[in-house]
Amino acid sequence: MPCDLNSPTGLRERLARVEERIARAERQYGREPGGVRLIAASKAQTSESIKAAVECGQRAFGENYLQEAASKIEQLDGLAAELSWHYIGPLQANKTGRIASLFEWVHSVDRARVATRLSAQRPTELGPLNICLQVNIDREPAKAGVLADHLPALAEHVATLQNLSLRGLMAIPAATYDFDRQRKSFAALRAALEDLNRRGHDVAELSMGMSADLEAAIAEGATMVRVGTAIFGRRSSARG
Repeated sequence: MPCDLNSPTGLRERLARVEERIARAERQYGREPGGVRLIAASKAQTSESIKAAVECGQRAFGENYLQEAASKIEQLDGLAAELSWHYIGPLQANKTGRIASLFEWVHSVDRARVATRLSAQRPTELGPLNICLQVNIDREPAKAGVLADHLPALAEHVATLQNLSLRGLMAIPAATYDFDRQRKSFAALRAALEDLNRRGHDVAELSMGMSADLEAAIAEGATMVRVGTAIFGRRSSARG
């Protein structure tokens, strides 16, 4: 089914606006055209909304809650070959088994124990699970993520795990509308990635930037932006 230009949700128009924001930022900051991948953050959205986004050309989706995500992945099983599922929410050790089986990417690894469990529980026929390490880049006490000081040790551990592929870093900086402050946080994550590569790793992905700050993230090297509200509109409170 083609994407409906006159959809009452306006999803086609919102998705096109986000894609244009990304393309404009790529041009403005000297990035390679098409070098930034859009992950549609579909937390609290229905499978019908995701299917509508697929019909508009979107293929990569990020989910925060395992139970909700598993239901949607099952409902959309017929589109499995077209879709790339990314787990972007907090990780609980007792849920790693299903996450390791259902997702192609996990962006929020911040503990060695969780990484070890993901590797042990990844079905070998699926190939290595793509991993980004979540960094608490602004050292916020209530926020998940490894502190930058402890990042090299975690990266070394993940690199030893057979069923994981360490691909890059992820961060959710402190919320601000100040563009320069946004860039400063994203620049710190980029510097952390460059430090890992100097230590012998080969990582290239920077999963950073959301609806309110994707331009600053692209300016500092984001390769994946995770956008929800600007695509789907305001979320409902239900998690499904």
